[in-house]
Amino acid sequence: MEESIPNWLMQRAYLTPSRIGLVFREQSWTFAHMKECVFNFAGKLSSLSIAEGMRVGILMKNSPETIWAIHALQQLGAEIVFLNHRLTSEEITFQLEDSEASILIYHSDFNDIAHQIHGDYKGISIYSQVEIEQCTVKKFANVNEFQLKKTCSIMYTSGTTGKPKGVLQTYGNHWWSATGSALNLGLHSDDSWLCAVPLFHISGLSILMRSIIYGMPVYLMEQFDEQKANALLQSGKITIMSVVSAMLNRMLNLLNDEKYHENFRCMLLGGGAARLHQLEQCRDKGIPVFQTYGMTETSSQIVTLSPEDSLLKLGSAGKPLFPSQLKILTETDRNAVAGEAGEIIVKGPNVTQGYINRIEANDKAFVDGWFRTGDIGYVDKEGFLYVLDRRSDLIISGGENIYPAEIEEVILEMDEIKEAGVIGVEDAIWGKVPYAFIVSDRRLEEVDVLNYCRTKLAAYKLPKRVIQIEAIPRNGANKVMRRHLLQFIHE
Repeated sequence: MEESIPNWLMQRAYLTPSRIGLVFREQSWTFAHMKECVFNFAGKLSSLSIAEGMRVGILMKNSPETIWAIHALQQLGAEIVFLNHRLTSEEITFQLEDSEASILIYHSDFNDIAHQIHGDYKGISIYSQVEIEQCTVKKFANVNEFQLKKTCSIMYTSGTTGKPKGVLQTYGNHWWSATGSALNLGLHSDDSWLCAVPLFHISGLSILMRSIIYGMPVYLMEQFDEQKANALLQSGKITIMSVVSAMLNRMLNLLNDEKYHENFRCMLLGGGAARLHQLEQCRDKGIPVFQTYGMTETSSQIVTLSPEDSLLKLGSAGKPLFPSQLKILTETDRNAVAGEAGEIIVKGPNVTQGYINRIEANDKAFVDGWFRTGDIGYVDKEGFLYVLDRRSDLIISGGENIYPAEIEEVILEMDEIKEAGVIGVEDAIWGKVPYAFIVSDRRLEEVDVLNYCRTKLAAYKLPKRVIQIEAIPRNGANKVMRRHLLQFIHE
């Protein structure tokens, strides 16, 4: 018999109807009110013949209407294809075609791109949020139970190399992700999570899922604003926030000598290797940063520092969440010893069942129930994970392994530098050499940056060039798109 669980929104509205579930700008909704909005939206979607098993793309901003759409599609049993609105119409069309989505729901701000997609992909019907709101509400048979093995959402990987792959995320994946996080961070009666990351990304969607499962309010921001985020963290209304390094850096720069409210108990830091100097800054300011490691394929975090280790293990991503497992494999597929770098592989009920239409990629990624992440790291003697870099970003120079994140961390120690990115560039002698790209408010001399690096890095790790640019290219998850840095070399 297939495992199932009560419909999350219905169960939450039944258990704690009067509890606040969502705050957006100056407005708030209880879980009972959220259910009303969702069921109204679901009735309108039903009039468009959206039904169980259909794949529906959503191209929407962070807004209450997006949340109604997500939960409404769950009520109808549809599979949601989350689309990054920062992509081009060609990139989005590829994802819709690849996932075989038949309907696209979009915010009116994306009207032009939606019609471009419709012109390129004749197999899809498009409906704006405004058009849906004008539809007649139709009675529908909502899904009373969620089958844990059933696909809930589909998200495409960041596509830092090659074509992005559609990751299948089941209701069970989301459930166990939320459970694992709660077992680590704990649940407090006054918890509230600030969501300033995109809902089309797993870090944003996972907050939304946890809200319903935990019965916890989400403070939703349309887009990240460091001034508003700092104000909320100082108000005492927020206990948890998810950030990536670039977001945290902007908040710290604005915070100066001020502090956050004592109610704030967890800054969950993910999205790539953390910078040690940034973690030290937070420690000195009394900001409780919990480094975490996860990805689209693991439905958010799978490794996170526990509260008691957050200050003792600066720079570590922690240990696996309770339902999950972790090990490090060397290039010869041998289990690495403590301190030995290798590929991070993980296992657990929050790990995806695979990619859409990617037989070869699935065969390569899954080995005996373990998922090969493609990331490089090591585990210390106490079992704590340290993430070094993406395997695809590894620079092999004269036979030596160079991790871009290590160089970036050193460069970012310089107060004048706001952002940094490092890539490997072909070299006739060494095979590849590191090039560094920096962002600063004032013009910096290449020699000054290199001289600083010499005091911190081995000679073979020194960048051959330091190039100052206006902004580091990033994807929708705020991760550095290292391959896009190549365009700046000849400018």
